[in-house]
Amino acid sequence: MTAERDPHRTLLLASPRGWCAGVERAVDAVEQVLDLHGAPVYVRKQIVHNIHVVRDLEAKGAIFVEELNEVPRGSVVVYSAHGVSPAVRDEADERGLRVIDATCPLVTKVHMQAVKYARNGFTIVFIGHAGHEEVEGTMGEAPDNMVLVQDEGDVDGLDIGQPERLVYLTQTTLSVDETAGIIRRLKEKYPQIQGPAKEDICYATSNRQAAVKDMVGEVDVLLVIGSANSSNTVRLADLAEQMGKPAYRIDDETEIDPAWITDARVVGLTSGASAPESLVDRVCGWFRERGPTTVRPYAEVAEGVRFMPPTELRIALAQAGR
Repeated sequence: MTAERDPHRTLLLASPRGWCAGVERAVDAVEQVLDLHGAPVYVRKQIVHNIHVVRDLEAKGAIFVEELNEVPRGSVVVYSAHGVSPAVRDEADERGLRVIDATCPLVTKVHMQAVKYARNGFTIVFIGHAGHEEVEGTMGEAPDNMVLVQDEGDVDGLDIGQPERLVYLTQTTLSVDETAGIIRRLKEKYPQIQGPAKEDICYATSNRQAAVKDMVGEVDVLLVIGSANSSNTVRLADLAEQMGKPAYRIDDETEIDPAWITDARVVGLTSGASAPESLVDRVCGWFRERGPTTVRPYAEVAEGVRFMPPTELRIALAQAGR
């Protein structure tokens, strides 16, 4: 089905949107390792959850694998931004792999909290999505001390007694509102439960959700750019729908159904923290090709966050005189 060429339409761009500091750091790390060592460079799991980023890096010589047993002994391997468990690090040592750890520093912070609380005898309730790589890596830090909950119903079903030492931690890419509900339920059931000094949901996830909340009342429909396995991307579309606006997640402009926007005078556009800005440009071009379109930012919010490259990469670059 094709939509008629509509009269003037406005495309509102959410801000902030797109790449966060952790994603930029991870993608840059793969590109710099390729430049330093040449292809192939192996990457465990998708470096970030975006199919376009993965394809671009594959074209440059990166080889993505599910597990380390697919990596030849002695090779260079990059860990994804989502982190790994101690068991993975041990396997890398056993195989003599040269590791570049591109785990987002905010994920590493949660790992360190899990280790600290476990050492101090705490039971840890971890709020996250089963099967997500970040969850697997974090729970691998203290498997005997951690229990996973995904929603408020899971809290009701918890059977851990009333331990004196009890704490909750969270995956970094969750819905802010849904997580707050789970935490409230935890505190009702376990009044003694403690939380981290600073919330674990990362600044980029919170900021992108806040931007959608601010903008969604001004639009007829929201498009969210990002891949289906990107947790923070899916949360953005969910949020808009919970606020009563139709929302569609797309990997790129080829997935837009013109029927979605036939009657829309104002379309909102945002992108998850793993989606490059080039995809936003492509979607803007798709709209301009189909009629007069004003593209303007709804807001201008600069995050100003940057992370240093992985330690192993900085050492390797220094040894190479770069």
